[in-house]
Amino acid sequence: MTYLLVFLGSLILSTVATWCVRNIANARGWTHEPKSERHIHTIPVARLGGIAIYVSFMSVVIAAMVIPRLLGRGSPLNANAMVGLLGPALIVFLLGLFDDVHSLNARWKFAVQTVAAIWLYAGGYGVHNLGLIFGGRALEWVYCLPLTVLWVLLITNAFNLIDGLDGLAAGSAVFTTIVVFVMSLIAPNPLVSFLAIALAGVTLGFLRFNFHPATIFLGDSGSLFIGFMLAGLALAGSQKAPTMVAVAIPIISLGFPILDVALAVIRRFLAGKPLFDGDKAHIHHKLVKRGLSQRNAVLTLYAVTAGFGFLSLVLLQQRRAIAVVLAVTGIGIFLGVQQLRYQEFAELLSVLQRARRRRQILANHVALRQAAEKLRQCQDFGGMCQILQDTLEPIGFDAVRFRKLGKNGFSSQMLQPMQYSPDGSWLFSWCEHEIAEPPWELKLDLTTDSTKRWGYFSLIRMSNEDCLRLDVNVLTEEFRISLSGAVERGTIRVEEMEKFGDDGESGKPRAVAAGTMSD
Repeated sequence: MTYLLVFLGSLILSTVATWCVRNIANARGWTHEPKSERHIHTIPVARLGGIAIYVSFMSVVIAAMVIPRLLGRGSPLNANAMVGLLGPALIVFLLGLFDDVHSLNARWKFAVQTVAAIWLYAGGYGVHNLGLIFGGRALEWVYCLPLTVLWVLLITNAFNLIDGLDGLAAGSAVFTTIVVFVMSLIAPNPLVSFLAIALAGVTLGFLRFNFHPATIFLGDSGSLFIGFMLAGLALAGSQKAPTMVAVAIPIISLGFPILDVALAVIRRFLAGKPLFDGDKAHIHHKLVKRGLSQRNAVLTLYAVTAGFGFLSLVLLQQRRAIAVVLAVTGIGIFLGVQQLRYQEFAELLSVLQRARRRRQILANHVALRQAAEKLRQCQDFGGMCQILQDTLEPIGFDAVRFRKLGKNGFSSQMLQPMQYSPDGSWLFSWCEHEIAEPPWELKLDLTTDSTKRWGYFSLIRMSNEDCLRLDVNVLTEEFRISLSGAVERGTIRVEEMEKFGDDGESGKPRAVAAGTMSD
């Protein structure tokens, strides 16, 4: 009953406070205009919602400490424990508030958040073991403190990053705080239970005005404060959980914001972009691009957050189910990320597949280099074509097309087994399909060491179903030069044969085919 009263009181107080802050901000012009392409809203919206959340939350906390004493009863809240958690939370709130008014760079934000995290650790809230990794043994402070700072920075900024759609960060926080509350009831922790249910109430009251279409935003003051509180409460709540799941529970319960941050960092690293630059490729942005409305995208991510929370509670109740829970979580994340169609991960998968096929790639490269050696000794088109077929057919090519070979017209007999095409090119094909308009064609110049250009050739593929297991640079370097030399020697020989005849003696030139090529 006590927790229900706390929740209802927080809800009502936050609703009233948010309404007042929104009206005051609109009247004073303290609004956030859509200046960046990352902004989805189209009209100015009040951004100081964090003030309403913080004031409501602290009012409930102060009331819970003062009213019992006035009635001659003991307060359920320990003053020292409250200072250790709410003191650094105040620093983070003021940081966000200052950033809402005067924009700060990422270095200052991380510096202040690090100070707050150190204070949080000094107050008794930190990562003190890593469960199965060290057999449940407590870690020394030289490991605990950096891990605590990393955790706080991760979760605090994660909620700031997902605050990109109306109601997304606030709604996700409601689900997560309820999970933390239930967790604190199963593994009894009255302080965490009270703070979690109070935070859930004030966030839900704010959500009434923040859900699409939003009339007020959390701002950095709200998102950073909520993220920091959840980071601290998750640490405090997991300390009384079984050792083997003490790390897994907070990570899974905060799975959605952690996943979004991890994807953002990996994406930007793979794309060679600054890690702290904003973009429009977060999970919620991708859902909107896939055709979901803002409301439906947010509801979908609510379901994802609730799913993570459910799995964390299962893990708390069924300690031996850790492998199953982690497997289900991993499979769900993999399938979900696939649906988002990130090009960075598609390219990474392609690189991994090429690495798996590295043996075949190496074999193809060796074959091309061996072909280059043979081409350097080749003197006629017939031998050249045989080398090309023997080398390129196993790799996946279907034909070779030559254009502008020499200055004079050549008879089709002299260039066998190549065949003349109406478009003025010579084609050598070893596939069953008719070569008309191939879906894939690589065009390269035929240039010898003497820098003389003999035309160009194209490598043709009639299917794109199988990937080409080859580094194209191998084709454009040694192989191309050797083929150019073979074409040069073959062209000179054919010109001589056209002039003097097959036996090399003077005579009448041979008849030229109906279709001829010239520069």
